[in-house]
Amino acid sequence: MSSTSTTTMTTARPRTTLAHRAPPTPPETPVEKPESVFHVQTSSEYVEFRRTAHHEADVVIVGAGVVGCAAAVAFGKQGRSVILLEKSLKEPDRIVGELLQPGGVDALEKLGLRDCLEGIDAIPCYGYQVSYHGEPVHIPYPDSLTSSSKRSEGRAFHHGRFITKLRSAARLTPNVTLVETTVTSTITSTHSPQILGVRSLTHNKPDYYFGSLTLIADGYASKFRKPYIPRTPEVRSKFWALELIDADLPRPHHGHVVLSSGPPILIYQIGTRETRILVDIPENIASARVENGGVKGHLRNVTLPSLPEGVRPSFEKALEQGKLRSMPNSFLPPATQRTAGLVVLGDAMNMRHPLTGGGMTVGLHDALLLAELLSPASVPDLEDTDRVLGKMGRFHWKRKESSSVINILAMALYSLFAADDGALTTLQNGCFRYFQRGGRCVSEPCGLLAGIIRNPAVLVYHFFAVAFWAVWCRIREASVWWVPYVLFVESWLVLWKACVVIGPYLVWEVRR
Repeated sequence: MSSTSTTTMTTARPRTTLAHRAPPTPPETPVEKPESVFHVQTSSEYVEFRRTAHHEADVVIVGAGVVGCAAAVAFGKQGRSVILLEKSLKEPDRIVGELLQPGGVDALEKLGLRDCLEGIDAIPCYGYQVSYHGEPVHIPYPDSLTSSSKRSEGRAFHHGRFITKLRSAARLTPNVTLVETTVTSTITSTHSPQILGVRSLTHNKPDYYFGSLTLIADGYASKFRKPYIPRTPEVRSKFWALELIDADLPRPHHGHVVLSSGPPILIYQIGTRETRILVDIPENIASARVENGGVKGHLRNVTLPSLPEGVRPSFEKALEQGKLRSMPNSFLPPATQRTAGLVVLGDAMNMRHPLTGGGMTVGLHDALLLAELLSPASVPDLEDTDRVLGKMGRFHWKRKESSSVINILAMALYSLFAADDGALTTLQNGCFRYFQRGGRCVSEPCGLLAGIIRNPAVLVYHFFAVAFWAVWCRIREASVWWVPYVLFVESWLVLWKACVVIGPYLVWEVRR
C-alpha cells in the first residue's frame, strides 16, 4: 500500500444506507419491462450488486491476512455485506504466522474455518521442549478444557499456504467480495470525523470503497495505524530465519526453545521436510557486529554450537546457501479506539514478542469477539456511530480475557530467555528448574502459553513462584559462606527484578 495519508472526501457521494438508496436498473434490463428488475433481483443479489458495481458494503476490510479473512467470514455469516481488500492475492511468502497455538485452533473452529488447516501439509504440535545449556525438559500442552477426551493440539505450517486457504474460504462465504486493490488512504466525511471508507488504486486507476464500518487489518507493518492508534511499536530485537530441510529434531511434533549463553532460539517443523528456525538477535549485540562477521558470524559462532546435534547439519547447509530473512520483534500495547466508523484490528493494533507464537491466537479471538459485539442483534445499523463506539469500549476490556495473558507472558518470557544481567540469569535458571518439577509447574504455564488458560491471576502466581524458586535454587547452590549474602541481598534483587520484568506489562493491560 503506497500511502499513509487520510483523505478528506470533498466529492464523496451522499452518505446514506443501502436501504435508503433507490435500486438501480442494470443496463441490460429491457426498458419496456422495468418491473422485471424487482421481480428477478432478490435482496441478496441487490446487496451484491451494490458491492460489485458501487463498491459499497456494511463492512470494508483492509488486509486479507489471518485477521482480515477471519473477520470477513464472521461478518459475512451474520448477513453483513463485506468487501475484503488486499493489494496482492498471490500466495504470500513470509516468516511470520507459522505456528498456531491450540487456543487459536479452537478459535478457528468456532469461526467454521478449521478446514483451512487441512491440505497444506500442516504439522501437529503437542507442546514444547526447552533446552537449557543442553539440558532438556518436556513441556506438553495440557488436555483440552473443552473435551475430556481431546488432546490439545497446535498446528505449524507455511504461512502462505494457510493464507491462501483462508482467502478461498472468505471468497466462498456468502455476502463477502474479495478484491485485489492497493489501498492508499482512508476517507473522512466533510461534516464530521466519521470514516466513510478507503481510497485505492486498482490497475493503477483511482478507486473508492465505502462502508458503514472500515476495518484496518494490514498487519505488523501497518501503514494506516498512526492517525488512529496513540502509540507506536517498540522494536526490541529481530528474528533471523532460515528454513532447514530434513532437520532431525530431538522431539518431533513439538516446538523447541534453545537457551544458552546467547539470545533464545525457536525451532518448529512447518512441513513434512521443512523446519523453521528463528534466532533472536538484539540490536547492537557484540557478536553480530561487522568486525565479528555480522549476523552470519553470530549464527555461525554463537547459534550453531548451541543447537541440538541433529539440527546442526541442516542449519550449516541453510546458512551456506545464505537465504537469511528477518522480521522485527515489536511491542505495541492495546488502546481504546474512538474513531467513528473505523476499527483497527490484529497486529496493526496490538503486538507482543513472537517467541510464544500467540499473535494469530489473539487476532482470531479478536475477530470472533468483534463480530459478536457488533452482531445485527446488538447493532442493527453499523452507521449508528454512538452504539458502535460504545461496543468498541466494551471490546477493549472484554478482549483482555483472551489477549492479556498472551501479551504479558510473551514479553515476560522474552525478558527471562534473553537474560543479560545476574538477576535475570538467576530467574532464567529458576524458570527452567521450576519446569523440571512437573505437574502444575508445567501444565498451567504451558496452558497459558497455548491460549487455553486465560486467567491473569494464574500467570502472576506462577511468575512469582518461579522467582521464589529461583532464590531457593540459588541458596542451594551457594557455599555456606555465601548463604547470608544470597538470602539478604541477592534474593531481594531477584524479587525486585521479577517485579520490574512483569510490572510494566501488567500496567499496560489495565490502561485505557
